[in-house]
Amino acid sequence: MKIFQSESDHNYEQPGHINEHGYSQCSLTGIILPSLGATSVYDSNANDLGYFIISPYNKRYENWNKFLTIWVFYTAIMCPFEFGFLLTSKGPLAIVDNVVNVFFLIDIVLTFFVAYVEKMTYLLVVDKRKIAHRYLRSWFFLDVLSTIPYEVFHFLLPPFLRTYGYFNILRLWRLRRASAMFQRLEKNKRYNYFFVRCTKLICVTLFATHVAACVFYFLATRPNHKKVTWLSLVSNGSSLTMFDGYVISVYWSLVTLSSVGYGDFHPINSDEMSFCILFVIFNFGLTAYLIGNMTNLVVHWTDRTKTYRDTVQAASYFARRNRLPERLQEQIYAHFHMKYKTNIEGLEQQEIIDSLPKAIQSSIAHYRFFELIKQVYLFNGVSRDLLYQLVTELKAEFFPPKEDVILQNETPTDFYIVVFGAVDLIVHEKSMDRASFICIPLIDIMKKLFS
Repeated sequence: MKIFQSESDHNYEQPGHINEHGYSQCSLTGIILPSLGATSVYDSNANDLGYFIISPYNKRYENWNKFLTIWVFYTAIMCPFEFGFLLTSKGPLAIVDNVVNVFFLIDIVLTFFVAYVEKMTYLLVVDKRKIAHRYLRSWFFLDVLSTIPYEVFHFLLPPFLRTYGYFNILRLWRLRRASAMFQRLEKNKRYNYFFVRCTKLICVTLFATHVAACVFYFLATRPNHKKVTWLSLVSNGSSLTMFDGYVISVYWSLVTLSSVGYGDFHPINSDEMSFCILFVIFNFGLTAYLIGNMTNLVVHWTDRTKTYRDTVQAASYFARRNRLPERLQEQIYAHFHMKYKTNIEGLEQQEIIDSLPKAIQSSIAHYRFFELIKQVYLFNGVSRDLLYQLVTELKAEFFPPKEDVILQNETPTDFYIVVFGAVDLIVHEKSMDRASFICIPLIDIMKKLFS
């Protein structure tokens, strides 16, 4: 661990300093590992990373990736559609496809200047040679293939390889960006994990259905096809419009995916049957993936309530077995209910606080309790250093109505400060309970209890 000295010492290294190995020695809470959903304080300072080097957490670069994500979804829809329903690229669609190719070509160039986090050291690598070498060894070749226009393939390749749809499928390589986007959203604290996960599962299902429909239609209408196809089962199969053909193909894909068919449309020739075999095998894995994820989400969603119910049932069994008084049973149930409510609303987070380093715990305790403890009557005139030490030992607790906090003649082990609510002081004298007073303000209770 590196300890930064005070500003009076001029030998310390500034965040973003580049060492001789080409690594940026930045703080883990800065560029290297920003908090979930947060941005780095150094993102806007390009000089920290050197000339022509882009931080992967730079705000403009993140916006660029979001812009490309829009065209990734466009690619996911149009590439399978063009493969199954179009024989050639023409008109406005060809122009849009080539413009999208230019966007991703620009991104290939930018990638040679984007720093990356080295997995072993978690340091930001800003050396241009290492960045280029890493990219060339990974996805560069596939990225380039997915951006080459169809017209280039048509000009360079022999006639039997010039089918328009085949090379369109190469663009689906861009879908890895959609997967990375969902991974970021799942880790982002600003978005609900359940909603993001369900959205991802829906997108996967719709994409699988869409691709299968386009391939199934392609098998029936591909050039030089002489076999009888499933279109013979359609009353006007020879004169179907593109929209009607797509609807029927999607219908077949859905009934196959849900294992409802086949009643009306089914594969006829060996090519269609072979594809159906592969699609059904794929459906086994997709169905298991969907059911497993949904089950996991629902279980975790209801896990807290289930734990509460199990705890209450166990406490109820214990109370009945030991014949506890009705009032004591009510206190037990009220305590568990209060704990359940405070956990859901985020009011009781002591376990999270205990997992933090001691210095951060002290800072949190000072922020939460220092101004509060200064108002307590007993601590008037006490030095600030002692108060700083006391606040680190304070913990927030919540009590339901009619719960006993301290019993009479009990040896006290805890010191309570009432912040919200009211407390009854009940004194047991001559076999009778007498309420001495009801206190609400914090300072008044401290005066009466300890004066």
